[in-house]
Amino acid sequence: MPSIKKLLVANRGEIALRVMRTAREMGIKTVAVYSEADRQALHVRYADESVCIGPAASSESYLRGDKIIEVCKRLGVDAIHPGYGFLSENAKFSQMVKDAGLIFIGPSAESINVMGDKLSAKRTVAKYNIPMVPGTPDAVTDRAEAKVIASQIGYPVLIKASAGGGGKGMRIVENEEEFDEQMERAVSEAISSFGDGAVFVEKYVASPRHVEIQVLGDQYGNIIHLFERECSVQRRHQKVVEEAPSSCLTPEIREAMGKCAVDVARSCGYYGAGTVEFIVDDKLNFYFLEMNTRLQVEHPVSEMITGVDLVRQMIYIAEGKELQINQEDLKIHGHAMEVRVYAEDPTNNFLPDVGTLQTYVRPQGNGVRVDDGFEQGMAIPIYYDPMIAKLITYAATRQESIDKMVRAIDEYDITGVQTTLGFCRFVMLHEAFTSGNFDTHFVKHYYTPEVLKKEVDEDEAKIAAALVGYLMEQAKKPTNRNTTEAVPVKSNWKANRANWR
Repeated sequence: MPSIKKLLVANRGEIALRVMRTAREMGIKTVAVYSEADRQALHVRYADESVCIGPAASSESYLRGDKIIEVCKRLGVDAIHPGYGFLSENAKFSQMVKDAGLIFIGPSAESINVMGDKLSAKRTVAKYNIPMVPGTPDAVTDRAEAKVIASQIGYPVLIKASAGGGGKGMRIVENEEEFDEQMERAVSEAISSFGDGAVFVEKYVASPRHVEIQVLGDQYGNIIHLFERECSVQRRHQKVVEEAPSSCLTPEIREAMGKCAVDVARSCGYYGAGTVEFIVDDKLNFYFLEMNTRLQVEHPVSEMITGVDLVRQMIYIAEGKELQINQEDLKIHGHAMEVRVYAEDPTNNFLPDVGTLQTYVRPQGNGVRVDDGFEQGMAIPIYYDPMIAKLITYAATRQESIDKMVRAIDEYDITGVQTTLGFCRFVMLHEAFTSGNFDTHFVKHYYTPEVLKKEVDEDEAKIAAALVGYLMEQAKKPTNRNTTEAVPVKSNWKANRANWR
């Protein structure tokens, strides 16, 4: 298979930039596609070439595989990297790319198809004796049948869309009286989100932790894992904080989960980068959930603790190269944290808060990484996911990584929109998180908007008091234009920065 000379990234924002940067390091030319809403976006300006493919709505732009392939043919593109979201797990698009004589930097259409349906995935991995949560072997749409199955499994149960993801079409049912209503809601949401009302019913695991394993496979059957990521701090079943490695796994469980993840990938002939997701109960029993056949949002933490550039490896694999990394070569070095910075208001049920970034100053320093796609003065479009950036820290130990994250969050200066930074800081400082004794119910158990509002009000009061104190001190001093005097530091650095502005 020939080397890739020109690569189109069929995505936007931070992930498009992240892929393009590695491509540039490899001497590969890049092509950006963009919607009318993203005309001034950073990924558009960073690429060697860029083409507008449609209006703001993703259904008329980023999801138009036919337009993207037309651009490839017109500009002499060799390969397409889909990033995550949009067309990244679309088997039809993967096949379209191959049929057009282009390289799809990702798995085969067959692997995407198999793992894209949770029930199909479970049947496929069954021959490898992968541990799975008790539940229905097949999708169900009949409410009465599903209710009988739920009674047999035992409450509480989880109703989950077969074709779904991202927490959509998912309902926890505590008892039989709730079942009909929650089943109806799950099916309705599944149809609305995925066009498929099929669901499955499984035992709901109490105090669950969400732990996933990063895998890499080449086209010759060589598959390795790059250890785990802990993704249990979530809101609306969607991740907000991730870390690697997990604070709860023993070396023995880590090895067992890694082997299972490799077997899951092997079961469908997987190649490229993928993630096998598990649920872990309070006794550290783990169960297979699903496989995401793409690069994950949280992949940077795996890169930090292993030193492996996952995008570079994806490109090598797509070019037909064998993996040059063996499992024995990989060791966990240090600890990495990631928080997702969303344009959302955590004091108002995490509702999106789009607007213009009036101030946008990134944190810096040793062990701090910011993956983003915005600059000061840019607007957060209403049409797409409201994630502004991913803030990643790396240090020798978990506590040092947490401390570095708190410092980086404090230095991250964003005004013009509400963000999740305050919530992420709350998580970092909470005893349940610092002790490692938490699960996917962290938000429900520990967080209320009032807690964050109080912290924000206290911070603002301190800054205001510091500024007033500084101005009063200045007013007392005699005016002497011929004297140069250093400004005394009588307040914290946040107040100073506000004064400089």
